[in-house]
Amino acid sequence: MSKEHIKRVLEYIEVHLTDDSLLDNATLAAIAGYSKFHFLRSFRDTTKLTPADYIRKRRITEIVKRIGEDEAFISDLAFKYGFNSKENFTRAFKKEHGILPSGFKTANCSLRLFEPFDFNVEFELPSVSICYLEGFDLVAYSFGTEFAPNCWNIYNSERRSLKLSGGKIVEDYGAMRLNSAKKQLEYYIGIDARNADGNTENTTILTINSGLYAVFKTAPSSRDGFVDTIRKTWDWIGNFWLPANGYKRKNDFELECYTESSRTYSETIFIPITKEKDKQ
Repeated sequence: MSKEHIKRVLEYIEVHLTDDSLLDNATLAAIAGYSKFHFLRSFRDTTKLTPADYIRKRRITEIVKRIGEDEAFISDLAFKYGFNSKENFTRAFKKEHGILPSGFKTANCSLRLFEPFDFNVEFELPSVSICYLEGFDLVAYSFGTEFAPNCWNIYNSERRSLKLSGGKIVEDYGAMRLNSAKKQLEYYIGIDARNADGNTENTTILTINSGLYAVFKTAPSSRDGFVDTIRKTWDWIGNFWLPANGYKRKNDFELECYTESSRTYSETIFIPITKEKDKQ
């Protein structure tokens, strides 16, 4: 399927996003001008999603945007965008973001939204520096191998930062490290132990080691675009910056930190590094 054919289908989906009767696979295949089998394979190759998953993610994203902007009830928005009950929407939202819609509405936190697929998305590069970071301890909640954006959704919606700090607004840190035995990243979120004057029940102490770190400051974003900017920044770091500059990641905690309540929607990423030739 050519780019123009896929663009035609994507534009059609946007126009009819609230009408289920016009978004079946047979109709979409006809819009593309292909058999249903060829359309489904080509659509997934391009977007990495089935049409049904793509449409569901787009609908949830549009509802998220309107929860904060409109006075409409969540149930009305869910019906408008093709969910046949509030319960079905709530399940889909929880599966997508790890929290309930009511939790998002209360916290107004940054979610990983799914904007229309774009073949020519521009990405503003982060600022980059190298520094020696003095070690410190984090008081953090363990989220295991949970999807990182959903960890932040839970952390922010439950206002865990304020619980840890005793009510002070402080910077929060996401910390991740590869579990070599499980071959999976383990994720934690918490605050500098020096700021932990509140309830630290069910937390663990993480020691962040001193050393050389590459530091990346993401470009300012909006609430709706913040998580996508973070994802693109991490991809750029791993796929382009590290190999182009001759650095390797050290097997230690990597950090991403920001202050949710600041509403500046920019974060700083710290990656412990070593020069390729210095790696043992």
